[in-house]
Amino acid sequence: MQPVFDIQEISFTYEGKQTAIDGVSLRIDQGECVVILGSNGCGKSTLLKLLDGLYFPEKGQVFYRGQALSEDALRDDEFNFRFRRQVGLVFQDSDVQLFMPSVLDEIAFAPLQLGLPAGEVNQRVEEALQALRIEKLRLRAPHRLSGGEKRRVALASLFSLRPEVWLLDEPTTGLDPRSQDWLVQFILAQRAAGHTVITATHDLNLAEQIASRIVVFNEEHRLAADGSPDAILCDHELLHRCNLEHFHPPERMGALR
Repeated sequence: MQPVFDIQEISFTYEGKQTAIDGVSLRIDQGECVVILGSNGCGKSTLLKLLDGLYFPEKGQVFYRGQALSEDALRDDEFNFRFRRQVGLVFQDSDVQLFMPSVLDEIAFAPLQLGLPAGEVNQRVEEALQALRIEKLRLRAPHRLSGGEKRRVALASLFSLRPEVWLLDEPTTGLDPRSQDWLVQFILAQRAAGHTVITATHDLNLAEQIASRIVVFNEEHRLAADGSPDAILCDHELLHRCNLEHFHPPERMGALR
């Protein structure tokens, strides 16, 4: 079966100086719920932007459903339309993503850019408002919403596209416990619907709840491990080495008691 993404030995640096990704290869199949686990600055957010066609690797290649994902490919209107309709990224900072005067306008923006008829756009907007439980926010200005509400609006703006592939960058950032629980259920619903979900996070609890597979980045911007949630989350030496879990020295633990 052809993978959704086939990532072959990619490397990326910012301004030719700061390494973000170093020689990473990875295959992601249809319907997987993959968690990209790593500490801050390890390159996981950059990987999502490479998968979304916002950045392009300096070395290696990214293939989307068998076709190279490149600047030239995205200049082709047919491929660009299909890719943007099927793949969507929700940024870590919702304020980066939200720019329209109202929630209603925000959710309608992407379907309108696809040239869909007004009736279908309205239907998709209503479905997104209901799915994300934000009907009462429809006329509110996004910049006046709480962090959790902004996250729901950002997800709704992607939901209205009906994407097959969800890219989520640190989705629990700034959310209270109730909103985090709701987000977990939302992600699991996308997984149950057969969609591919790729989530970048350093949150071990989130990874345990949603992942069908976990890929670990180390602080050298390379892949350190790729396996089942049980295998990865039980490997405390790996998590410690990748700055995802802290070992307390025995004497310190005694003092805490």
